[in-house]
Amino acid sequence: MVKICCIGAGYVGGPTMAVIALKCPSVEVAVVDISVPRIAAWNSDQLPIYEPGLDGVVKQCRGKNLFFSTDVEKHVSEADIVFVSVNTPTKTRGLGAGKAADLTYWESAARMIADVSKSDKIVVEKSTVPVKTAEAIEKILTHNSKGIKFQILSNPEFLAEGTAISDLFNPDRVLIGGRETPEGQKAIQALKDVYAQWVPEDRILTTNLWSAELSKLAANAFLAQRISSVNAMSALCEATGANVKQVSFAVGTDTRIGPKFLNASVGFGGSCFQKDILNLVYICECNGLPEVAEYWKQVIKINDYQKNRFVNRVVASMFNTVSNKKIAILGFAFKKDTGDTRETPAIDVCKGLLGDKARLSIYDPQVTEDQIQRDLTMNKFDWDHPLHLQPMSPTTVKQVSVVWDAYEATKDAHGVCILTEWDEFKDLDFQRIYDNMQKPAFVFDGRNIIDVDKLREIGFIVYSIGKPLDPWLKDMPAVA
Repeated sequence: MVKICCIGAGYVGGPTMAVIALKCPSVEVAVVDISVPRIAAWNSDQLPIYEPGLDGVVKQCRGKNLFFSTDVEKHVSEADIVFVSVNTPTKTRGLGAGKAADLTYWESAARMIADVSKSDKIVVEKSTVPVKTAEAIEKILTHNSKGIKFQILSNPEFLAEGTAISDLFNPDRVLIGGRETPEGQKAIQALKDVYAQWVPEDRILTTNLWSAELSKLAANAFLAQRISSVNAMSALCEATGANVKQVSFAVGTDTRIGPKFLNASVGFGGSCFQKDILNLVYICECNGLPEVAEYWKQVIKINDYQKNRFVNRVVASMFNTVSNKKIAILGFAFKKDTGDTRETPAIDVCKGLLGDKARLSIYDPQVTEDQIQRDLTMNKFDWDHPLHLQPMSPTTVKQVSVVWDAYEATKDAHGVCILTEWDEFKDLDFQRIYDNMQKPAFVFDGRNIIDVDKLREIGFIVYSIGKPLDPWLKDMPAVA
């Protein structure tokens, strides 16, 4: 029986291993993590992450061929294939601070694998890592190997949160990179055999190690670039009276471009886009390619610009001050159908409004008050370190209240900001919301999900990203 162990029970490790266990009943899968509360949650009825469909998959396999454990060393030493899915945060100090990936957790995982291994192993990079990480890991393993042979593979994940389970069931591609040696090819084949139990052969791509590592960064950079491109257009649309939805639809009908990832919004978020692009920038700089680095840096600059522009628009519209005004924030997760708040635009928007002394009332169907308060008090990039290394009792932001109902959030508010495109926000009774708000009542739609005309009929002053401006807003320009 093939034994697989995955170090790291987060958004990647948990769902990926659960689906491997479901699709490969003859493989024994163990997910290990040093965080006791996280493993306890994976073994309970309340999983530590929200992902549609995940619950059912875990319950089908848990205790049969899927195990969650804190006994890291035991499962690593018994495994044939070890996936490493630990955090690779952006460095906050030292060489490459603010751009380079911090490989502390990766390195300690590699050293532990070398220490406890008694048999040959295939070690698979699953977390997003900078190009050439495999080489560093290889060196650590071979110099500490005690005669045991290790093969390193790169098998980057391409999951989208909110659809991770269907992405795993039916992936666009599975990418496996390895050494171009007989042993490397044999290791690639062993991992290919696992995926081939449910993924069609032609969707399993094999490359050399560096191509696989770089493909992950490139894919995320291209996706983020599309979002920044349409967001840059949204600013121009507002200035000219064009409608960004009509523009992106027209552009997306070109088969060479396609319609996906062309929705203008308050900005992109999630654990990977910014981190991977910063990483790409750093690698370009290290390889003497400053022009290429500058090109990718611009994608992040536009994303920051979009969030600042949104905050400026809110403040400018409301007589240039939101001091002591109640602003309802609908949605805090970085996108719908996930409780993940990593790099969510909501953090920067809320911090911007708090900087102008607004009082915020926040509602998100999947994000807890603890998480929101932690996100609003944490330093940039700290979120990506394991939970036990994060500040445990965040100081609460007194101007923020978290409520469990959109109507409660909007009651007596001066303005409403929609920051996540949860389906339930499309169906809210806006007449009821309007009746209970301070007047003039403002709606700032950061996701373009509401019917602007309908809301204006009710009496709202509406700002929707990239749409023709309300006459009121034209008289109150947002100057950055």
